[in-house]
Amino acid sequence: MLAMRPNCECCDRDLPPESPEARICSFECTFCADCVEDRLRGVCPNCGGGFTERPQRAARLLAKYPASTARVLKAEGCPPAQAA
Repeated sequence: MLAMRPNCECCDRDLPPESPEARICSFECTFCADCVEDRLRGVCPNCGGGFTERPQRAARLLAKYPASTARVLKAEGCPPAQAA
């Protein structure tokens, strides 16, 4: 079952379970769409894998299977945004 982490590991943006902006890699590293596109260029800085949109858990199941509340941030930060 996905942990559904509550924030972007780069910018700490809130990513609630229903957020269409959440992106995950195969290890569930979690980032917002803006950081994935602008900073990370589609490559996970933790594992080198790609990203996909995080699935949304049905609201009726969130009470029984809640999303994680543990916030994860990259201690060394993320690379600066790339110039367009």
